[in-house]
Amino acid sequence: MDAVNFEEQAAARQQLFITLYKKVFPAVAKYVQKRGGSFDEAKDVFQDALVSYYEKSAGDAATINSSEGAYIYGAARYLWIKRYREGSQTTQLDEGTAALTDETDAHPDEDKLLSILETAGKRCMDLLRSFYYDKLPMTGVAQLFGFAGVRSATVQKYKCIEKIRETVKQKALTYEDFLK
Repeated sequence: MDAVNFEEQAAARQQLFITLYKKVFPAVAKYVQKRGGSFDEAKDVFQDALVSYYEKSAGDAATINSSEGAYIYGAARYLWIKRYREGSQTTQLDEGTAALTDETDAHPDEDKLLSILETAGKRCMDLLRSFYYDKLPMTGVAQLFGFAGVRSATVQKYKCIEKIRETVKQKALTYEDFLK
């Protein structure tokens, strides 16, 4: 590998990290802060998650099944919960962190989730099920539902998700509303 190629890769990697930091860190910081963590702890957790993402994506058998941001956010949440459970948290426990144990032990109420999803309509339910549950690729979804192409299927999936988001927003529902 020549020096120019290495420098280009390093610059691209640095730009990726900057982009991911701007895109994902605010959500991670908010999550950690809501659970009693400090800004420095949020930075630590985020950096560990970013390293985990980079190592996994740089590996030969990279199998990341979500977007970069979703992977990093999920890894950061896991790392924060793990840190909390191991007792290495240095800040005072408050009601937010005490609720964390309840949140991780609670299970979603499938009936409540299903009733919200059904507000989008049968066609949306079928489309979302095909993509998320049956793991059909968007080309398969487009063919199954008779869309002109992948782009049309993607737009329709987005519209279905937005219908559900709007219902949740109108009813002012939170994550806790869906727990048993």
